[in-house]
Amino acid sequence: MDKLLSEVQADLAENKTAYIQSKPTEPQNNLQTIQFVHLPDTKSDVSVNNLLADVQADILAKDAAEALQKQEELTQEKIRQEKLQAKQKAALEKTAKQWLAKLDPLSSEGLWFERFAESYPHKLAAAIDYLQTNS
Repeated sequence: MDKLLSEVQADLAENKTAYIQSKPTEPQNNLQTIQFVHLPDTKSDVSVNNLLADVQADILAKDAAEALQKQEELTQEKIRQEKLQAKQKAALEKTAKQWLAKLDPLSSEGLWFERFAESYPHKLAAAIDYLQTNS
């Protein structure tokens, strides 16, 4: 955008210089001459400003579209991660249930687990935590 602005300003300066050089020298106190000399500049300034506004609007629209796309990608990734975590949790629950079913409550591991599970709301939560820690 800065490069485009520089090019437009350089073109404007060249056109202004060529216009002033092509005009015959007139007294500086002539108000009509001053207004006439500035008329093309005003039209050029308006065109340049309109062009720059269009370029800026295009850039802002592209930035907004990219931000929206990035947000959508992040949302999709978050959904994917949540599904993956739910799948992993379900698999871990299944493993924990199987482990609990095989656990002999009178074995040393069973007695230790009973004591370990006292701080959990239920044995399945304790088994899940225990299996996560040991895997």
